[in-house]
Amino acid sequence: MHFHIITLFPKAFDSYLGESILKRAREDKKIRFSFYNPRDYTRDKFRRIDRPPYAGGPGMVIQAEPVIFAIDAAIKRSKKNPKIVFLSPSGKQVTNKYADGIVRKVKDLIIICGRYEGIDARVKKVFKTEEVSVGPFVLTGGELAAEILIDVVARRLPGVLGNLNSLEERRTAAKDVYTRPESFKHKGKTYRVPKVLLSGHRALIEEWKKSKR
Repeated sequence: MHFHIITLFPKAFDSYLGESILKRAREDKKIRFSFYNPRDYTRDKFRRIDRPPYAGGPGMVIQAEPVIFAIDAAIKRSKKNPKIVFLSPSGKQVTNKYADGIVRKVKDLIIICGRYEGIDARVKKVFKTEEVSVGPFVLTGGELAAEILIDVVARRLPGVLGNLNSLEERRTAAKDVYTRPESFKHKGKTYRVPKVLLSGHRALIEEWKKSKR
C-alpha cells in the first residue's frame, strides 16, 4: 500500500515511521510513503498558505488551492482510484473493521492533515473525500491522527506483522499480560503471575483470557 500524506509538517512523521514494525515494513517495501507539502504548491512567493477566516473568528484557515494542487500531485502518483481521507474530529470513527475495508479495497490512500482552524471546506467539494476521526477529541494538527490511521491500516497488511495471528481480534487476547519472573517484590509486597497461566491447562487459560478481554 502507498500512503500519500498531505501535510505542512512532513518531518513530524520521521520518528514514528522510522522505528520498529513500520520501519521494517517500509524497508521490505510492504508500505510506501510520499509527502506533499501545500506550501510547495502555493502561488505566493513567500509560500504562505493561511488566511483569516471569512466572517471572523480566531486562528487562520489553510487556503483551498495549495491543498488541491497537492492532492492533484498525489493522484497523479497513484496507480488508480485512490481513496482520499480528510481527517476531522467530526468524521466517521476509525475502527478495525474500517481499516480492514481499506486493506481489501485500496492500494493508494491519500490522507489530508489539517492545521490551525482547519482547511477551506471547498477542498471537499473538489474531491470525493471521506471524513474520518481517530477519536472524540481535537488535536493540534492532523499529523498524529494520520500516524494512528497509518498504524491501524498497515499492521493489517500481509507480511507487516509477520504473523496475522498477532492481530488481537483474530485470537483470544487478554488486556493483561505477564512474563518472567514468576514473582517479584517491590517495597515489601510480592507480585505474582496468576496461577492459571502457570497451570498448562489450555482450556482454563482460554477462559481466563476471555474474562480479561
